[in-house]
Amino acid sequence: MTDTIEPTEPLEISDTPENALSWERTPYNADDYGPVTDWATDLDHADPGYNPNAPEVWKELRDSGCPVAHSDRYGGMWAPITHEAVHDVAYDTENFTSRSVVVTHLRPGDAAIPAPIGVVPPISSDPPFHGMARRLLLPPFAPKQIEPWEAEVQILCRRLLDEMGDVAPGDTVDAAVQYAQHIPVNVIGRMLGFPEEDEALFREFVHNTLETINAEPGTRRENFLKLDEYLDKQVQDHIDNPREDLTDYLLNVELGGEKLSPEHVRGSIVLLLIAGIDTTWSAIGSSLWHLAQTPSDLDRLGSEPEVMTFALEEFLRAYAPVTMARMVAKDVDFHGCPMKKDDWVLLPFPAANRDPRAFEDADEFIIDRESNRHAAFGLGIHRCLGSNLARLELKVAIEEFITRFPKFELAGDVTWSAGQIRGPRVLPVRILETT
Repeated sequence: MTDTIEPTEPLEISDTPENALSWERTPYNADDYGPVTDWATDLDHADPGYNPNAPEVWKELRDSGCPVAHSDRYGGMWAPITHEAVHDVAYDTENFTSRSVVVTHLRPGDAAIPAPIGVVPPISSDPPFHGMARRLLLPPFAPKQIEPWEAEVQILCRRLLDEMGDVAPGDTVDAAVQYAQHIPVNVIGRMLGFPEEDEALFREFVHNTLETINAEPGTRRENFLKLDEYLDKQVQDHIDNPREDLTDYLLNVELGGEKLSPEHVRGSIVLLLIAGIDTTWSAIGSSLWHLAQTPSDLDRLGSEPEVMTFALEEFLRAYAPVTMARMVAKDVDFHGCPMKKDDWVLLPFPAANRDPRAFEDADEFIIDRESNRHAAFGLGIHRCLGSNLARLELKVAIEEFITRFPKFELAGDVTWSAGQIRGPRVLPVRILETT
């Protein structure tokens, strides 16, 4: 007989962070995720009414003197709305950790990959590891590596437009389902060396990761296991059959004289696969949604193609798709808000882009806006390392669509995404003119 306790396997879901992969600060109850009653005190970015009306929600909060919204959902969450508040969180790596960047009911426990590494490095990494992990991914996304993809994206966009068939004036196409959603998924899949026939599966992974954030925790766990199994299969195939692609790069690059751990490789692939698809897909769709309602801007892009240089940045500012998240690393008073350790903090960069104290006529889309230091690609150490690729895909996708269809308009109800990436998922447009 002894007084010792034998070690146990870490619990997958617990009510405390100790010895757990994931933990619940409050017991999950689906009834807690019903309709929002007050955006200032009950904000939920997964509410079906949020993304379609987000700019109006941000304006209402700012105008009412609420720079930081709050919610008891997800076990406690804050959401800074002003450019200043978003900036202050993004640059404060001491009080706000990037260990987990997608708000859900579950929080990472002590048995999960800890800071400063995190589960999807480098976006889930804190200093000093973040800088090292980020530098590893910079070479594949340098301008000289991305520029050759322009011709490939042009070919892809033209093929997608051809596959719509013989579209005549008066016909309706879905610019999201038939076009936008296919572009980044194809590009990222090819960069990683994954089978093109798995593109629908990639979109399923994106949906499960980013849009079902208030689903029952066990369901989310099962979805992640499916993603893990798929990636393990793809990584093993690359080990057995080496070739020159981004997955092989991750398998062979060294950090501190050693190859990356399997968890690091898989985590970085998850980041590229998930973040590289939904963000750009949403930006393309939102830009086409704007043009379908603003014929003057559509005409100007057609008659003055040089305006695209400015328009591209304005699309990114006005319709920035990405909201990241942080966790409070330790109790802190932030702009008068008593934030507690392990509270979630949303970072709505799109809201920062709409702050009139940071941008003149912030809620207006000005196609040739010249001064445009927007935060579409984030602020602070986690600024998007794939921005060169995203800009290229967005530019080519818009140019090819309006070249084929110089005039088009909205033709029905638009369905928007839910969660931290904002963009249209169904976008019916009526074609008024073809070439």
